[in-house]
Formats: sequence, structure tokens, C-alpha cells
Amino acid sequence: MKNMVLIGMPGAGKSSLGVILAKTLNMPFVDTDLMIQEKENKLLQEIIEEKGLEKFLSIEAEAILDLNAQGSVIATGGSAIFRREAMEHLKANGVIIYLKLP
Repeated sequence: MKNMVLIGMPGAGKSSLGVILAKTLNMPFVDTDLMIQEKENKLLQEIIEEKGLEKFLSIEAEAILDLNAQGSVIATGGSAIFRREAMEHLKANGVIIYLKLP
């Protein structure tokens, strides 16, 4: 079963909607922002402040490339789209769903 991958700007509701969608469809839920925070043992903003945006984007891409989920709802960080290889990895076994708010 393919993953359902939620992308969109920060605050678009990827994590909130992802939890509801996963529960409704009885699928596992993965939040890549939480994965990064656990791995780095820091909040995302702290990582960006300490290491810079480019390094953060690399850390985010690495986390996505390491992700091996099947049949899951995945909420990505708002900047996941900035790394082509990360998006290609998500597309390989997932349906990309863009959440857009005015």
C-alpha cells in the first residue's frame, strides 16, 4: 500500500490533518519534523539557529531519505520540497497531497 504524503507551507495543517487521516484510515502516522527533533534532540528552530538553514535542509532531506515507511500517512516539514532527492524518495512509494490555505 502506498503512503499518503502531506506537503504544504508551515501552518497548513499537515500534522493535524495527518493524525486525523491516519486514525480514520487506520494507518500509521509519521511526522518528519518530530523525527528530526528526536534525532537532533533539539527543536527545529534551535537547529536552524545553531546550524543555519542550509544545514537544516540537509538534515531534513537525510531524515526523509532514511524514511522507509509503507502504507503510512506522512506529514513533512514545510521545507521538504526544497530538496529534490527527498521529494523523489517520497514520490517513489507515495501519493503527494498538497495542502493549500489562503
